[in-house]
Amino acid sequence: MSKGCLEDKIAEYVVSYKENHYRLAYSYVKNADDALDIVQESIYKAFSSMDSLKTLKHLKTWFYRIVVNTSLDFLRKKRKVDVVGEEVFVSLDSGAVDGYENFDLQRAMEKLPNNYRIVIILKYFEDLKIEEIAEILNENTNTVKTRLYKSLKLLRIDMNDYEEV
Repeated sequence: MSKGCLEDKIAEYVVSYKENHYRLAYSYVKNADDALDIVQESIYKAFSSMDSLKTLKHLKTWFYRIVVNTSLDFLRKKRKVDVVGEEVFVSLDSGAVDGYENFDLQRAMEKLPNNYRIVIILKYFEDLKIEEIAEILNENTNTVKTRLYKSLKLLRIDMNDYEEV
């Protein structure tokens, strides 16, 4: 496949699924502007490293992996630079609406460890197959299944706690 044709396919994919990529980035950083920056940087990285894409059939998982890794890189950098207290950020929060309808679910999801939360997000919010999730996270499918089961169990326990309150 020619480089120009590959660029067109990547561009078409990125534009078609921009909301999905944004939601995935937002699920990591919980900030609209940061999520947009991550998607933008992911697009740049995709075009810069398009030679690493073996076949078009892997375009979806290849780009999701780029978004996940860019999000994780952002969080690592943020931890190193986090000089301003959390209270300042909360007071400046614009109150942007997130994609979750159920606030109890949102709180329960935030309590999950990142490696469990991302499996839930990719499976149920992005509607990906277990095999695709495993490829994106570079994990064994059985590991993904185990994390999914454990995540659902933790969410079930946590959601029951909210119902009792």
